[in-house]
Amino acid sequence: MTRFLAITRAEMLILRRNRWLLVATLIMVLFALALTFAGSAPTGTLGVDMLTVSVASMTTLSVYLAPLLALMMAFDAIAGDVDRGSLALLLSYPAGRGEILLGKFAAHLAALAFAMTIGFGTAGAVAAWFGGAGPESLMALARLILTSILLGAVFLALGYLLSALARGATAAAGLSAGLWLVFVVLYDLGLLGAVVMDQSGTFTRSVFPWVMVANPADAFRVWNIAATEGVAMASGMTGAAQALPAWAAPASLMIWPVLGFVLARAAFRRVEP
Repeated sequence: MTRFLAITRAEMLILRRNRWLLVATLIMVLFALALTFAGSAPTGTLGVDMLTVSVASMTTLSVYLAPLLALMMAFDAIAGDVDRGSLALLLSYPAGRGEILLGKFAAHLAALAFAMTIGFGTAGAVAAWFGGAGPESLMALARLILTSILLGAVFLALGYLLSALARGATAAAGLSAGLWLVFVVLYDLGLLGAVVMDQSGTFTRSVFPWVMVANPADAFRVWNIAATEGVAMASGMTGAAQALPAWAAPASLMIWPVLGFVLARAAFRRVEP
């Protein structure tokens, strides 16, 4: 436990020295505030408070931004140490590779959690101040923050996997960009094409919801939408959310970090300093 905490503290110092914590927090605050004010127009039309519409907008923001920030933190966690020659020194310490990876994960996840909490919390407070907030919208905001942290954990683990498999930090950065593009953009485009070709057939009615929720980014979106009626109304994805049982999206989003970390640890064992 002491070794794990020491690695976590060292990684947090590196993040602070590189200004990663400050940059990630500022990015979240600025984008969340911009979407809060830009997306407040439908408030009167939908008959919901401003915070509900803001949460719907920030859900879309988090789908794109949380994976990107996580991958930018994680892509050189292993490959970068190899390139800098510091991995050999790190492995000479009395700590297993699993402890090293877990320490990095804890530090990066704490930084993401701080950025998400400050960013979404600030935007939510502004929306509640100007447009009001009910108990349901406050719960939706808290759920958004927690699930955004969980989504970040998914892509941190996947980033470590790519970092362990890549031959250098540059290659890991390219693989991370490709991974983000596939999970966040191309996956949904492929599903949309399949639905159009199926023309409301068996795939659309039975298979499509499950294939969609298998993607952690879509599972995050569905979880937040299905849990709050006002957010579902504001986002326009009520049908997709209602097609799945309530446990499907949470289960997918909770399984992915564990699976990604196990694969990353297995790949890390084969990395030579």
